[in-house]
Amino acid sequence: MPNSLKRLVIAGGNGYLGHCLANYFQNRAQEIIILTRHPKPAQNNIQFIAWDAQNLGDWQKYFCGADAVLNLTGRSVNCRYTPENKKEIIDSRVHSTKVAGEAIAACDNPPPVWLNASSATIYPPSFDEDRTENSHLDFQGFSEEVCQIWEETLNKAEVPRTRKVALRTTFVLGPPPCASFAAFRDLAKKGLGGSMAGGKHYVSWMHDADFCRAVEWIIDHPALQGPVNMTAPNPLTNAEFMREIRKALGIPFGLPSFRWMLEIGARLMGTETELILKSRKVVPEKLLNSGFTFNFPTWREAVRSITASDS
Repeated sequence: MPNSLKRLVIAGGNGYLGHCLANYFQNRAQEIIILTRHPKPAQNNIQFIAWDAQNLGDWQKYFCGADAVLNLTGRSVNCRYTPENKKEIIDSRVHSTKVAGEAIAACDNPPPVWLNASSATIYPPSFDEDRTENSHLDFQGFSEEVCQIWEETLNKAEVPRTRKVALRTTFVLGPPPCASFAAFRDLAKKGLGGSMAGGKHYVSWMHDADFCRAVEWIIDHPALQGPVNMTAPNPLTNAEFMREIRKALGIPFGLPSFRWMLEIGARLMGTETELILKSRKVVPEKLLNSGFTFNFPTWREAVRSITASDS
């Protein structure tokens, strides 16, 4: 429905997901406020407002009377996990979540719903069992630790009149400017789009169009609260994932990558292999049980849509 929201606030909205959401809601909200460290001139009904993601400031007035607040803030995990980078990754998530909660708590008319970013990497790796919102959590690695601290900060926020949702997001993929899909596409075009490290680990993913639709669905359905898995219902192995990319691009063959090759490449690129090798078999139980339907439930449908838009 056009202009179904009066005001939507997106903190940390200058990244890829913020870009997708701003485009999606532009005709569904009268006013969109993007909180960012690097504001720029307004674009139609979208305003870019400065914030430092740590301290209360003039920006907090936009929370009062908003229909929904989304906090997507967090330093990219696409880096080496050095002590300095680990601290920045955790601090950026904790500080922004804490100050968002403080801003909501200070409102006379707080937003009815607060959606805060999290990640499906909170679940331990799985090669067989589906991970749902009720799955056991086992915090053994850094990525799991980050998500635990992140969600604990959200849960501790005292905002009794605001529904809280932790968006446990997987790979959100789409056409440009999606850098993640571009990386897979470029590997395939160079003949390197085969399975990675044996290809048996699972990939959980979501088309960016369904991500935006799911955010709107959550806003409109008050029964959805707490953690919500933001992922398509059909995870698949890395070998199948890469095969469908090759098929969509019309590329018959792709050389496989061995783990040692990926480790060397990750070091050269300043990142971690966990980002592509951790086995994520995550399913969206809460979304499905609430009646949400996916436009792109399978990777085959999704990748063909993405490559068609990318051509």
